[in-house]
Amino acid sequence: MAKVDTAPSEPHAPPARPRSSVPQVPRQASPEPSEPSNSATLIGSVQRAMRLLERVAEHEYGAPAKQLARETGLALPTAYHLLRTLVHEGYLRRDKGLFFLGEAAVRLSSSGAEQKRRSTVADTLARCRDAIGVPVYYAQYRDGEIEVVCVSDTPGNPAVEEWADFRETGHAHAIGQCLLSQLDEDARRDHLERHPVQSITPYTVRDGSSLLRRLERVRRMEPVVERQEYALGTVCAAIPITLGTTAATMALSLPVQQSDRLLSAARQLQEEIGRLLGSLAISISI
Repeated sequence: MAKVDTAPSEPHAPPARPRSSVPQVPRQASPEPSEPSNSATLIGSVQRAMRLLERVAEHEYGAPAKQLARETGLALPTAYHLLRTLVHEGYLRRDKGLFFLGEAAVRLSSSGAEQKRRSTVADTLARCRDAIGVPVYYAQYRDGEIEVVCVSDTPGNPAVEEWADFRETGHAHAIGQCLLSQLDEDARRDHLERHPVQSITPYTVRDGSSLLRRLERVRRMEPVVERQEYALGTVCAAIPITLGTTAATMALSLPVQQSDRLLSAARQLQEEIGRLLGSLAISISI
């Protein structure tokens, strides 16, 4: 069946308009805005404020405005204005005419330090991962909860998927069992009251009493092993790390088909931790 062309016909061209007798002035192209130079985009008051912050940070016992103005090369009125603003925003505090770093500046500093510590942990895990060829985990027991701080894996050796909240299922995985084994009995019972034992897989420990008995049998510095208690098809081992009052652990996971590697890999991880404990120790307080 032939298609019918329903498009409107081409309209007739409009009649030509008579030319105006007024000469046409060609339009000038608008000049392209030029890119501002780097120096033009800098805000001088911010630069001066940062210099003041740096100088204050160098004076552990504080410094007066006149000294800070002299050290930064600022006019005294300008220095006063910026110092008052920094005090108002919490980056500085003033006490008896001396200026000190304020809480806002301290928070910035601690945030940077925390990032550095996390980077140290990530580097440590990556070394262990590459040395053993398994996914590696680092976790702590902090403020009454299990916290997986960092995981290092590869596409060829992926980490266990957190299909059930690690914090609520500590009874079922090696990380949680290892951390709970480092707590005293009261802290363990408190944790289990808040996060009761529940069946995760057919291999999960059945009740809190059974778990507590198992935790009591964990020997100091021995790997804690679980086989398919958290995730079917996966076996895990966790190494306890105790520095001061902080309970921490590094762990690894393997497919169940490689179960025969689990204990030897755990021993290898323990050896790697021993070699790297110095760098890990400074990061234990993340």
